Amino acid sequence: MSGSIIKLLEDRNVKPTSTRILILKAMIDFDRAFSLSDLEIKLETVDKSTISRTIHLFHENQLIHSFDDGSGSVKYSICNSDCNCDINDLHAHFYCNYCKKAFCLENISIPNFELSSTMQVESVNLVIKGYCGNCDKFAT
Repeated sequence: MSGSIIKLLEDRNVKPTSTRILILKAMIDFDRAFSLSDLEIKLETVDKSTISRTIHLFHENQLIHSFDDGSGSVKYSICNSDCNCDINDLHAHFYCNYCKKAFCLENISIPNFELSSTMQVESVNLVIKGYCGNCDKFAT
């Protein structure tokens, strides 16, 4: 696993330090999109500012993408190896109103928009909200 994590980092021109490898492994272990807070809880031995700086570095180098799921906390997810984080790579996300987890829906692409010639799309955020089907939506 460590070798593939190092390759992911190197493929995005990120120097594979031990801390970056640890943080990326934690990101990969999530079965859903994750927040800074999720990482801080999972990596309690890593300084919060280090995690934050690493998220910024990974995002800047298109190793992860971010989206606003409407919960008040930015969520992150690992990009596919062929992702360039451009408008053609955008996809929908799902937010469960009950377990509060967010998931990428990579099979649902963001449609193209016909805008005036003076407008330029920089980002699109499509979040579908509902029940994920995997949690106990009746739990308190």
